[in-house]
Amino acid sequence: MVTYDPEQLLAQAKESNRVALAKLLSIVERGGPQARELVKLTWGQGGETYLVGITGAPGAGKSTLTDRLISQVRSRTLEVAVIAIDPTSPFSGGAILGDRVRMQEHATDSGVFIRSMATRGHLGGLALAVPDAVRVLSAVRFPYVFIETVGVGQVEVEVVGAADTIVVVMTPGWGDAVQANKAGLMEVADLFVINKSDRAGARETRRDLELMLEMSTFEGWVPPILETIATEGKGIQEVFEAIESHREYLESSGLGQKRREKRVLDELTRIVRAEVNRRVDQLISDPSFEAKKAEMMSGGIDPYSLASDLLEIDSA
Repeated sequence: MVTYDPEQLLAQAKESNRVALAKLLSIVERGGPQARELVKLTWGQGGETYLVGITGAPGAGKSTLTDRLISQVRSRTLEVAVIAIDPTSPFSGGAILGDRVRMQEHATDSGVFIRSMATRGHLGGLALAVPDAVRVLSAVRFPYVFIETVGVGQVEVEVVGAADTIVVVMTPGWGDAVQANKAGLMEVADLFVINKSDRAGARETRRDLELMLEMSTFEGWVPPILETIATEGKGIQEVFEAIESHREYLESSGLGQKRREKRVLDELTRIVRAEVNRRVDQLISDPSFEAKKAEMMSGGIDPYSLASDLLEIDSA
């Protein structure tokens, strides 16, 4: 396996070397010591990057909407990065949807960086490496990062832990609204986009969303409902303006800082849990555990007592 010097690559990426940036994200996806070193190098850097999560049911047109939002950012002469979360290939473990195919208009634009990342078993949700990837992009000073997820599912709500503004994309039809409600997206959405709004049922979808919002309790910000036809570019500017309005609200209300703090605490919790699980696996796979297991199976010690013993061994 090829190894790289994270510090050298980071310096190159800050000079707009996209190859170096791609290598940094590969390090993040692989995990391990180099990834942890990269976290140390990027921690505390950046901070000005604004994260926009774009989620919704498969086929809602999220990639086309993201493509159009990229154009909105570029029209303001700002750079933008996109992390497209794809399902994991059962053969290679890599991303298989390839959302970059649907964003080819920006393929030669040096101000746009698009990376597909695999869910690695977390179908419908964020890759575990995404927070570290976002940190790298922030250290490289991208003003905007869009995070586009696979589809609608319970784990899709993870997106709220990695973005400042959450955009939930739906298409005309009651089914999407039901899915979003079950997945908990209604609670985390900062704005709703009814894409393909020229189709039959758009009015009913808006009515259903408005009814759900009326039944919810909000403090300050009430998620607006916008209609777009992303393939034609209609309504895209209004969506971007709504994102900017929400950003202003977050900063003026102080909620933005609270979200960032929660994001870091959630990441710490995830890291601690992963480390605990790793140590548990080590304890149970250790040859010395066989005798303890035999004692438990024979009735000599109960599982709770054995667990306490194992924890004492681990903390010694």
